Amino acid sequence: MPQPFLAGYRVIDLSQYAPGPYGGQILADLGAHVVKVEPPGGEPMRTMGPVDSDGVSAWYKGMNRGKSVVELNLKSDDGKRAFEALLARADAMLESYRPGVLDRLGFSRARLDELNPRLIHCSLSGWGQTGPYRLKGGHDTNYMSLMGGLAISGDGSAPAMAHPPTADYASGMHAALSINAALLGRDGPRGDGRGRFLDVSIAEAVLPWQMLAFTSERREGFAMERGAALLNGGSAFYHLYETSDGRFVSLGAIELKFWANFCTAVDKPDWIARQAEPLPQSKLTAEVAALFSARSLADWVGILETVDCCFEAIHEIVDTLDHPHIKARGMVHEVGGSEPRVEVSYPAWVDGAPPPAPEPVRFASVDEVLEEWRQIKD
Repeated sequence: MPQPFLAGYRVIDLSQYAPGPYGGQILADLGAHVVKVEPPGGEPMRTMGPVDSDGVSAWYKGMNRGKSVVELNLKSDDGKRAFEALLARADAMLESYRPGVLDRLGFSRARLDELNPRLIHCSLSGWGQTGPYRLKGGHDTNYMSLMGGLAISGDGSAPAMAHPPTADYASGMHAALSINAALLGRDGPRGDGRGRFLDVSIAEAVLPWQMLAFTSERREGFAMERGAALLNGGSAFYHLYETSDGRFVSLGAIELKFWANFCTAVDKPDWIARQAEPLPQSKLTAEVAALFSARSLADWVGILETVDCCFEAIHEIVDTLDHPHIKARGMVHEVGGSEPRVEVSYPAWVDGAPPPAPEPVRFASVDEVLEEWRQIKD
């Protein structure tokens, strides 16, 4: 069972791929009854990645767990009528069309208000509803390119592509948070009962996270360069290093106490005062790199694992799944059998208890969904 916080709320998820479906997944994890409306044959992600024997991708199942999925042709009269029946009872709708698509399908803002004036409508589009880019196509790497997410990531020679797709998942979080806030504004103790239209941009989801870089750009002598700033590779104490066996470790000793603990543990007390050297700390970084390259990953884990210096091995994906801390937190769930799948719960413990295991995706008819929704008290 999901968490109970949004129990009784009915949500339509019209989105595809990752950003919107992840936002819908969050709402389902928090207890909302989420119905995903897809075109006949399903959305493209059904066949992306490892496809199971039932013809549905394991990636799709993971992204849409906890939801009921129906197929509707919104260009047909029957499809429009069925969709209107869902809209009339829904509390919120999340969609990821380009601006103007819903209007062309006959579901303008005015029409939605006629059908359900209490509806929270969240449009999660690539670039937002206004501006010169509003109708431009894009994916995560394009959004990150404009919003500064790649300009100062990577080393001095080239930017680095982010994974997982940062803007995609960030925007799903923003969409879910915005819908929750709007529902509270409608139904909470100070609620006004009104529906809302939420314009959430996938690209802009990472924009607030760039505040440090933007402010630094406006201050003389503080502009961030790729591989040369405090948190992107310019400091020796906050860096990634390669070991003698071709593995990597992370050092995040920003505070002097952590850096001093590290230097003491590796018998380099003269490095402690050098933490204050100007950025980029190329010479010190090279010396620390030479130190790490002299021993294997296992050696360094043995030396530093118990030292309070913000050290961690860079784990391979399979190692992450098997790590004792990951297992102790109870977030990761293995779906076994001949077609294994890994699902991860909503990352929040409540009242000392780990989150419940995710529920699987369910394919249903509109009539089945409407009957379930009729049993939910308004």
